[in-house]
Order: sequence, then structure tokens, then C-alpha cells
Amino acid sequence: MRMSFFMARIAGCGLETRGIGALPLMKKLAGSGDRINRDSPGLRRFPENGLSLSMQGEDVGWMRRAMDEARKGVGRTAPNPPVGAVVVKDGVEIGAGWHRGAGLPHAEREAMAAVRSTLGEDVLRGSSVYVTLEPCSTHGRTPPCTEGLIEAGVARVIYAAEDPNPAHAGGADALLAAAGIAVTRGVLAEEAARLIRPFAKVQRCGLPWVILKTAMSLDGRITRPPGEGMWLTGPEARAEVQRLRAEVEAIVTSGETVRKDRPRLDLRDPELAAGRAQPWRVVLTANPNNLPKDAPLFTDANRQRTLIESRDPPEEVLRKLVTERGVSAVLVECGGRLAASLLEAGLVDEWVAFLAPMLCGGPVPALAGEGFPDGLRLRQPEFRRFGSDVMLRAEVLRD
Repeated sequence: MRMSFFMARIAGCGLETRGIGALPLMKKLAGSGDRINRDSPGLRRFPENGLSLSMQGEDVGWMRRAMDEARKGVGRTAPNPPVGAVVVKDGVEIGAGWHRGAGLPHAEREAMAAVRSTLGEDVLRGSSVYVTLEPCSTHGRTPPCTEGLIEAGVARVIYAAEDPNPAHAGGADALLAAAGIAVTRGVLAEEAARLIRPFAKVQRCGLPWVILKTAMSLDGRITRPPGEGMWLTGPEARAEVQRLRAEVEAIVTSGETVRKDRPRLDLRDPELAAGRAQPWRVVLTANPNNLPKDAPLFTDANRQRTLIESRDPPEEVLRKLVTERGVSAVLVECGGRLAASLLEAGLVDEWVAFLAPMLCGGPVPALAGEGFPDGLRLRQPEFRRFGSDVMLRAEVLRD
């Protein structure tokens, strides 16, 4: 087996260190001292299966574990970024946590709190903390994480991406080093940066990360053949759309789509919807009086989450979502005209296209308008299959 396989693998049978149920066993495993028994069953540890890995390899493995924690916060933490952290001692994970939202403890403090609740304060001393984003170093809604790490007496901090917030960027290293804590930065930096793209864009230009979703036939049409149902794609692809909606805080559509398709634009998967607010539904229209009053967006249980905005200019609508609603990521589900206008205006960051194995013909293209004279290039396209449909997901390149 390749070494990369072992570096990416984090024991699937590890003991969850959070919660009261783990407390007696964890204390027993810890013993009377503050050193963790590497051979104790049920704990996540590196290296695995006797494979000797370098410290760099271990860092990659544990950072991937921290990434797993961070992904739990995607779509939940705006205006803050999703962040995950893992506390490791003697090659064993002793605590993990993720940031759950603005004003709540950051991931590092969540992970250290998990250790304190199961093993006690002393075990933190000499440990290593892996975190997907540079620890904050200033007071905000919560105290700085650098302060908490120093007080805990950790020996080493390893983080992936530098904080794009100029108030924090680069501030952690000197503070931690001055306290005698070894700092390693840039482990899986690119992966971590992808995870916080919405937050980084807001910090950079005050606009949310915009994902354009399109479902179309192989000939680029978005209408079903006459006499068939309204769906182009199958249930597996529609389930993936639910997961896309769970990544964002707002869904934008057009008045034309509301009139023709009467969409709900909500999270219907109970597992995805649990513990999170339904996304804002934003209708861009030049004529609000032409919207059907009985459409689901205005009559369902989430009608208070529906906003009607002028279609022109869409950039200002997006900016308002950031400043007034705390939105950092938006999914656009609309017809060909609005989709093309957003692309032409340079407002789309990512395109997700679901391709159904059919030819529809007809006059309704997925992208209307005059076209793009120089074409639009996509970066790092990802292809996945859902049932009989294929999904393409890629960033839209800008000049």
C-alpha cells in the first residue's frame, strides 16, 4: 500500500472524546499521570499498522483529521469561517472540536474543552494542537485563541491556512513563539484555503462566494421534453443539490423562475436541516407585483426567510446580503438569462452543472444572452456521477 493511504487514514473505530459517556474510559486510559498510553485500544493514533512516518507525515494525517472537524461547520458558521481542531499527545488524539458559529468558542477552545472534560487540565500541557486556520490573536466576540493556547501550556501549534482577516493575519506566530510554543504553518494550506473561500472573499471585497447551479440536458437545454415531468435530473442528483444548499446561507433565484417553476429552495433533508437555519430565499425581479402570491416561497413555513430584491444591479444585492444578513456564500438557482448576466458581470465564483443523459432541443438554453466573446475558463473541474447524471463542479477563472 502507498504511504499516502496511511497518511490520509485516521482509524475508523476511534473513541469519541467528547461527552460524558467517554469520561470513565478516557480517565482509565490516561492512568494516574498526564501521559497517554499509545497502545490503548480505541484511540486514534499515528503512525498506524506499524508504519513509521516522519513528523511531516504525521502532521498531514492529523491536519486531515482537523479538516474533518472543520467540514462539520460548513454552511453553519457565517459570518465566521468553518474551522476544526484536534489535540494530540504522544501520538494519540485526546480531543477534537469545531467552531459552531459567531460568538461561540473557536475550534481550538472547543477541542481543549473536550480534553478538560475527559482527561483534565494537566493533560493539555506538552500537547500539540492542529487547527485548520491560524489561531486568532485579538479580542472580538470571544477571547483570542493564542491566549488560550498559551495558558493551556501546549508545546506545539500546527495550522494550515493564514487568517485572511487583516486584523489577525500573521499575528499568531510571534505571540506563540514568544511563549515558547513551536509553530508550524502551511500544512495542507491549499485544502484549508478552499474550505474558507467564502470567508476570504468577504474579507477581500465585501461580496459573498457565489455558486451557480444549473441542471441541463446534453444539448444545453433546461426544459424537459413535452409531456414529461418537471425534473431533468434523477433523485441522486437532487439529493446532491440539497447538500449544495447546506453549504450556503442564501439561495438566489429570478422572478421568472418563481412564476414558471414555483420552487421551494429549502433544505428538505432532515439530517442536513438539523441544527441550522433555512437559507434565505432571494428573488431578483424588476416587477414584484407580477410574482404569484400563492407561490411556496411566500406561503410555506419558511416564508419569513424570503426576500424580494430589485434585479439591477445584482452586485449591490449580494453586498447587502453580506452586510445586512451575515451571508458569506450564495447558491444561484435560476433560468438562463439571470445565469448568463451574473457570469457576464463577473459575479460567479463557482459553477455546478448537472448533466442529464437526454437531448431536449427547444428554445430555452442553460445560458442565454449574447455569449462570452473570449469564453469563460474553469479551474480544477471535478466530475462526479449521481445515478445516471453527471455533475461538473469547478471554479470560474477571472482575468
